[in-house]
Amino acid sequence: MRSEVDRVWTASELAEILGDWAGGPGPLYRGLAGALLAAVEAGDVAFGERLPAERDLARGLRVSRATITAAYGLLRERGVLDSRRGSGSRVASRPPSWAKAPAGTAAVVRRLAAGPGGVISLAGAGEAVSGDLAAELAAVAAEDLPGLVAAGGYHPRGLPALRDALADRYTAEGLPTDPGQILVTTGATQAISLVSGLFLRRRSTVVVESPGWPGCLDAFRAAGARLAPVALDEEGARVDGVAEAFAARPSLAYLMPTFHNPTGTLMTESRRRRIGQLADRHGVPVLEDNAYCTTLGGTVPAPLAAYAPPGATVLTVDSLTKRVWAGLRVGWVRAATPVVDRLAQLKTLADLGSPVIDQALAVRLLRRPPAGPTEAQARLAHLEGLLRARLPEWRWHTPDGGSALWVRLPEADGREFAQLALREGVEVVPGEPGHTDHIRIPFLYPDTTLAELAGRLARAWAAHGRRSRAARGSARPVSGNRDARA
Repeated sequence: MRSEVDRVWTASELAEILGDWAGGPGPLYRGLAGALLAAVEAGDVAFGERLPAERDLARGLRVSRATITAAYGLLRERGVLDSRRGSGSRVASRPPSWAKAPAGTAAVVRRLAAGPGGVISLAGAGEAVSGDLAAELAAVAAEDLPGLVAAGGYHPRGLPALRDALADRYTAEGLPTDPGQILVTTGATQAISLVSGLFLRRRSTVVVESPGWPGCLDAFRAAGARLAPVALDEEGARVDGVAEAFAARPSLAYLMPTFHNPTGTLMTESRRRRIGQLADRHGVPVLEDNAYCTTLGGTVPAPLAAYAPPGATVLTVDSLTKRVWAGLRVGWVRAATPVVDRLAQLKTLADLGSPVIDQALAVRLLRRPPAGPTEAQARLAHLEGLLRARLPEWRWHTPDGGSALWVRLPEADGREFAQLALREGVEVVPGEPGHTDHIRIPFLYPDTTLAELAGRLARAWAAHGRRSRAARGSARPVSGNRDARA
């Protein structure tokens, strides 16, 4: 087995962790050298690991080879890289052990953790804030806060009023639920992490849909699990693939039946029932993530758990984050009471309970009538019109719901396009391996942001076309104006 220090980074792998290296002032080679140094200091690129060859990295980042040569040279002068004839350039300094990024962390999560920059980021879902959020929060402070203070601040399983409201909601949707079957979490991400801690060990197998979204899969990677992808069709995860995967007795299956992220596919009732039956037959726990549930009209089936036989283990995760505001970190998991009891122990160890005022706000938001799909439909139509006008070569299917378009870039690698998009001020997250010719574009941004986004993407695509034509006509990449300063 190859040791960590024997690792050779590919250009596409390295590009994903460099961030907005081309967006600052000054020559490109200095920006690239700074980004590489930051990756070494953070432990993303470790001592002894070999960087891509200059020609390969130039092709992957869509810059001239002179830019790579100058960046590598600057890092050699600082003692960060050690270059030897025949073995390439290796990291020569060892970062502190605490600085190394968590195992299995996807690039999208590292970008979010780094904080906002001066770009339009497509890493998040881009939801608009609910218009009456401030009024509801004021009502919590005026009417609910005295009772919350009197009741004490520790509610590891969740505020009782919120658990009651969620149980009533699931029951009304066709999934009879008792408050004891609800655990409130700090967003859907924590719910997924808790479930991973309960069901997974290192080298466990998790069945996932393909394509998937990198950030949604990180909890499983961090647990050391192996992912077993199952293809999608227009009705959701394919039954033949699920049946084959379940027959191997995986530790867990992670599915997004209600507006899959990133494709927006809505799993049909018959498909939900069939997968529930397979889960029961093979004894495979299913974690269904319904957090991306913005509807664009039409009827939405009950959660998959409603279609599974009584003996099946199905855990249902949801949150208000995608519906209301990314800053409202209120999620939950619905499962059989014994499972919730075990999850509650992990939750208590993690943080003793989610913020109570946020939960009180969630109670008020859940009491409101559901918002109609009009605004989401209008923003989706606006983005589709902009893309058709500015980027007619791109292809996508209008989603059933969710918050983003899953767009195919013809004859392009999304990882390479992401480098050009960064220079235009757009943070693009390409699909996972096997789907790197796709990118996800959220459509819930304000119209002005969508218009600016489409313009920046169009400029990046034009630059991609120019460089592709140049690459076909010459063995060397063509330097742009900023490259010439290298």
